[in-house]
Amino acid sequence: MSEVFEGYERQYCELSANLSRKCSSTSHLSDQDQKQQKLSEIKVGLDDADVLIRKMDLEARSLQPSVKANLLAKLREYKSDLTKLKKEFKRLTSPTADQAAREDLLEAGMADAHAVSADQRERLTMSVERLNDSSDRIRESRRTVLETEELGVSILQDLHQQRETLLSSHKKLHGVDDAIDKSKKVLTTMSRRITRNKWIVASLIGALVLAILIIIFYKLSR
Repeated sequence: MSEVFEGYERQYCELSANLSRKCSSTSHLSDQDQKQQKLSEIKVGLDDADVLIRKMDLEARSLQPSVKANLLAKLREYKSDLTKLKKEFKRLTSPTADQAAREDLLEAGMADAHAVSADQRERLTMSVERLNDSSDRIRESRRTVLETEELGVSILQDLHQQRETLLSSHKKLHGVDDAIDKSKKVLTTMSRRITRNKWIVASLIGALVLAILIIIFYKLSR
């Protein structure tokens, strides 16, 4: 899921919960100044919620189809939630709102007050649950990022060890080449000595044969 969308979603859930609480408290206010101040705050909050809904819509539509469908479904729930908040705000700002509130309190007492706030409590609970879900997804994303970083560090360490092994092998191969060169030189020297010794032996044998021939010739001539 898009982290940008999750950020907007978290802000909306917090704002929706705050607006629900303000609507609930405003409906029981008798002081007109306090009530007008609360209504102004709610109006600003609703405008901010509209902006967040549009941002989430744009972000969801820019993602891949497999992700976009799920986000647009959630966005429809948030739009429905915002519509309910706007209806509640409209009810609070209607000319007969104060009179209706007084009549409801006189006729039904505390039971009606609880009934009026039941829907708001439900929205508040849903907003909290969505906020918790968003927090869980963010924690899961962070955990995935940490695991990916650990895996990357492990891979880099393995590559470093392999590099050290290759450098060590290269040094050993260089030492083997030097030993081979020295062996070649020794073999060449030995080959030259063997050849020289062969010539010496052949010369000695030739000298002996010549001496024998001379001795035989000398004896035969006498």
